[in-house]
Amino acid sequence: MTYGIDRALYPFESHYLEVTGGRMHYVDEGSGPVLVLVHGTPTWSFLYRHLIRDLSRTHRVVALDHPGFGLSDKPRGGDYRPKSLARNVDTLVERLGLKEIVLVVHDFGGPIGLSHALDHPANVRGLVLFNTWLWSLAGTPAEKASRLLGGRLGRFLYTWLNFSPRVLLPSLFGDRRKLDKAVHRQYLAPFPTRSDRYAPAAFARELMASADWYESLWQRRSTLAHIPALLLWGMKDSAFGPEALERWKEALPHARVVEFAEAGHFVQEEAPDEAAAHVREFLSELPPIAGRREDGGTGYDG
Repeated sequence: MTYGIDRALYPFESHYLEVTGGRMHYVDEGSGPVLVLVHGTPTWSFLYRHLIRDLSRTHRVVALDHPGFGLSDKPRGGDYRPKSLARNVDTLVERLGLKEIVLVVHDFGGPIGLSHALDHPANVRGLVLFNTWLWSLAGTPAEKASRLLGGRLGRFLYTWLNFSPRVLLPSLFGDRRKLDKAVHRQYLAPFPTRSDRYAPAAFARELMASADWYESLWQRRSTLAHIPALLLWGMKDSAFGPEALERWKEALPHARVVEFAEAGHFVQEEAPDEAAAHVREFLSELPPIAGRREDGGTGYDG
């Protein structure tokens, strides 16, 4: 289904991969060194459209939609646990033969995508983190939100009122005026009916239900410390703001850090050109890929 997507805003060819739970949508633009873009909730690959458009001039950019989001299938009884969705990232990387990738993650995409980096560090040559986390959220404001929104009230708000993209998404902008109405419609579009809205509701529950899994990833964070990293952080994010950034600075002491003082949770929407410029500069300074051929290939077979 296309859900009334505005192809002027999202002019990318759609591809699909069969995973557990149905078809997973992704875009695969450009050629060259590979970037894999992993979104959170209630967003989809549309969030990365500016990066896809900019970076695909010199890179191969693969951006997926988790099952339950975007243009992917949305089975009512789907397994929307982050640990399960992380396996889909592994499947995508394996089936497309993606080598020496740069992972770009945001929100729930942090634990979901970084799980691949922890399990396959030799296949990850760089990390780009937008506001995200990798630890148990017990004792944080997110715990209270998960207890509230992960229960019966939350299921009603999410499935009947489309609460996540309609209310929560704009509330996390540093400046709501940066959320254009036409753009907002593209975040609402993938959830037209109640039966399409189970994944965002599940994610509200999984903020805490998956706490042990997050913490198990965090305990392995030293694996990431030597991978070149770029942190692009919206400092007005009420979910994962300055405190989360400080934790990442300690975990990734060699990372380059760019703070966006006026941006909230969605730097990709509030400062897209600046974000793309910083990512491009970061990519230009990464060590060359071993075995790269003059024709732009990697020297690897998928």
